[in-house]
Amino acid sequence: MLRLADLWRTTTVRLTALFMVVFVVFAVLLLALISWQTSVQLQRQQTDAIDREARQLTRLDANTGFRAAVEAVGRLSRQPGPGIYYLALPTGEMIVGNVSDLPAEVLAEPGTYSFDYERPQPLDGDEGQPPRGNAVVRSVVLDSGLILVVGRDVVERRGFTAIVMQWFAIGVGGILLFSMIAGGVTAVRVLRRVDTIASTSRKIMSGNLSERVPVTRRDDEFDALATNLNQMLDRIEQLMQGMKEVTDNVAHDLKTPLTRLRNKAESALRDGQGEQARREALETTLEESDKLIKTFNALLMIARAEAGTPSGALSEIDLSAVVADVAELYGPLAEDEGLSLVTDIAPGVRLSGNRELLGQALVNLIENALKYYEPAEGKVGRITVSVRSAAGRVRIEVADNGPGIPEADRTRVLERFVRLEKSRTEPGSGLGLSLVAAVARLHRGEFRIEDNAPGVRAVIDLPAA
Repeated sequence: MLRLADLWRTTTVRLTALFMVVFVVFAVLLLALISWQTSVQLQRQQTDAIDREARQLTRLDANTGFRAAVEAVGRLSRQPGPGIYYLALPTGEMIVGNVSDLPAEVLAEPGTYSFDYERPQPLDGDEGQPPRGNAVVRSVVLDSGLILVVGRDVVERRGFTAIVMQWFAIGVGGILLFSMIAGGVTAVRVLRRVDTIASTSRKIMSGNLSERVPVTRRDDEFDALATNLNQMLDRIEQLMQGMKEVTDNVAHDLKTPLTRLRNKAESALRDGQGEQARREALETTLEESDKLIKTFNALLMIARAEAGTPSGALSEIDLSAVVADVAELYGPLAEDEGLSLVTDIAPGVRLSGNRELLGQALVNLIENALKYYEPAEGKVGRITVSVRSAAGRVRIEVADNGPGIPEADRTRVLERFVRLEKSRTEPGSGLGLSLVAAVARLHRGEFRIEDNAPGVRAVIDLPAA
């Protein structure tokens, strides 16, 4: 009983029960209407047949005399079937007919009557007719003065109506049974899919983040829900894994600068250290502190971008102007490094985005190109910054002709704190490309690294709308 009560509290079972009630009520009303209309039509047909024969016999009496009417009524009385015929003198004495007696009011006043009757004797071909019955008749007075009664036995019609009602009851029972079976099967199937999702959720809550909701081949709304849930779980697992990696990397990468800070401070506090040594220790401490602050700022910016809460709301911006400003800012710095910075910016490219984050992403790409360029004899360093818009997409590209990135590492460098430089002599924390990837995802786009042959082509692909 508790299980049934639990089932009844589910929305699926309640909706199924509601649909069953609506279906059953509609089907019962439809069958009742059909049965009632069938009975009405049968009754109307009988009434029309009675009126038609009464008019024909009345015309026959008026046109050819009462003898023809007597002969016609006698012929009709001898035919088997549900017909009731009675022709009597004005006094009520029967001349011809197939019933033995009629109520006095039928002969006294013309009209339509219903009564029980008896047949006088079995007629030829009429042995199967019951001796008693119930009839609906119409009595009329002919022009000759004779009293004509024409009717139909309604027992057969009522028997047919009873058969209709019997099958109506069978149909209602079948509908109820079918509705219960169909409703039960539907509820069980739906609850089974829901239980599968709930079971998967419990496993995930217990700590197994690799569990996924099963997807069938039906391609129904439950499969669509399962697909969306699995995509959400993939993203959550990715974020959790990223958080774990960030924690490990932060602990590893920040341990060295913090240790240097402590050692410098401890060395400056030792006895015998001069003012100059203490000043150098303080400058080193400030420098290391700035690096740490930049690292934490980068982590904070990545977290904001991945959480969808950037420092400024998304708004329509002139991307061409943003890229041109950043390229103009880094042009002199590139010349100082012996590189040429070339722009190929399509004018008037606009999109909905965050100006600060897109600008920072472009700064990171240009700084990477400047930082990791390796000068060589006879080789002119070149950085190309371009913006293009086509087919509803906007592409921001930063290409160089430097050493490039191996294809196997082009995905790995997008992870946090990943640096391909093993010696780590160059300044940096390995968060620049991670920030670019996070900014691209925030703007519903993607960031990828391609081969520029030679060098690297960093592409930020964003939707124009």
